[in-house]
Amino acid sequence: MQYARFMKIVMVLMLVLVVAALASAGVFMLRKRKDGEDADRQMARALAVRVALSVALFLFVMLSWWMGWVRPGGLPTGG
Repeated sequence: MQYARFMKIVMVLMLVLVVAALASAGVFMLRKRKDGEDADRQMARALAVRVALSVALFLFVMLSWWMGWVRPGGLPTGG
């Protein structure tokens, strides 16, 4: 159970990084610049980082579950 708290912190941190990458892509999309290709390249890179972080988070959750560091809790049904 010592890993459970650490794993939750890592997962939340990864989710925050995914949202930050998505926000930066939005900023690059909305920014008006004279050289449109540079902004497009930055936006594409930010979206690629978001996808890579999302895949890494999914694989990390699966590895954590397989190693027994986290367990699925489900939703309480109240019954």
